[in-house]
Amino acid sequence: MRKISILGSTGSIGTQALDVIRMSPGEYEVSALVCGSSIEKIRNQIKEFKPGIAVVANEEDAATLKEEFKDTQVLWGDDGIIGAATCDCDLVINSLVGIRGMVPTYHAIMAGKDVALANKETLVAGGQVIMKAVSEKGIKLTPIDSEHSAIFQCMQGERREDISKLIITCSGGPFRGYSLEELKSVTLADTLKHPRWDMGKKITVDSATLMNKGFELIEAKWLFDFSPENIEIVVHPQSIIHSMIEMCDGGVIAQMGVPDMKLPISYALTHPARIDNVSQRLDFFSLEGGLTFETPDRKTFRCLAMAEEAIKEGGTAPAVLNGANEVLVSNFLKERISFIDIQNILEEVMDRHVSKQDLSIEVILEEDRWARDLAEALIAD
Repeated sequence: MRKISILGSTGSIGTQALDVIRMSPGEYEVSALVCGSSIEKIRNQIKEFKPGIAVVANEEDAATLKEEFKDTQVLWGDDGIIGAATCDCDLVINSLVGIRGMVPTYHAIMAGKDVALANKETLVAGGQVIMKAVSEKGIKLTPIDSEHSAIFQCMQGERREDISKLIITCSGGPFRGYSLEELKSVTLADTLKHPRWDMGKKITVDSATLMNKGFELIEAKWLFDFSPENIEIVVHPQSIIHSMIEMCDGGVIAQMGVPDMKLPISYALTHPARIDNVSQRLDFFSLEGGLTFETPDRKTFRCLAMAEEAIKEGGTAPAVLNGANEVLVSNFLKERISFIDIQNILEEVMDRHVSKQDLSIEVILEEDRWARDLAEALIAD
């Protein structure tokens, strides 16, 4: 029985991971569950899965759950998350949101745990340090993001030297085709209406600004060891092709399916095996309008261009991009700034940043704090 620790168990990825585990009774044991403030959700998960460890955000909630669950060690805060990431388990699923997911990923790797990664920020901010640790510890790091899972699946059985390019697909988000002027008047409600995927609020906003696709390019660079010049972003509104690889002979291999995160989650859990009937079958004859492709509009959606510039600059530039973006998206979700403010303020932060190239977890977190403080100051101006 494979032991699983889930960081972010009450979010979209975490709850779907538990759905996948339910599909394979007797195959998995849940060692740890981590959530923030969704106490009722994690209470029900503890009752069902009986983990050895449960982690919540604050001490008061932890004390309440300790009284209720005598056989589960209830922890809280960042130290609790690290405890869950390094506990007696075979695989850590990290679906935490934001930079807070990077440190537990690093600790899990250093403890020799395999990691199924849905936390983009781990590789966006700390890719160089994280992948060095992966190499040194010899652990298996498997992507959960649908695009990176698609590339991973396409690469199976292929020689790395025969792959000439990675092609990451992008739905275009709810504002595909909008002009810069039109973006100035979009609302929060408009932004959260993603045309294809049901995701958390933060990643939905990132999808609308195309920052999500910029982050995925940075992730792909580190996950698959490809230069940014050999990674292409293609807008594919139907979200049926989840990503592709181009071979040296000109052939292209694509991974396709209906938009459903259970498929990449299950593949990360079971690779190289697969679980029967995880996802709805793709009906090619019901696809109205066929499959179409477009070039991203980098002049209107500057976040994608800034991410491409940041990974070319390297060093702490991606960490600063991510830190400032987290602050700006959080403020947009609270309706303190407009949609267009996200990229405008982010551009000013990046213009002021001088990248550091000698990286460690500590340096990355230091630059992340600098970016957040500057973003908050620019919002207040």
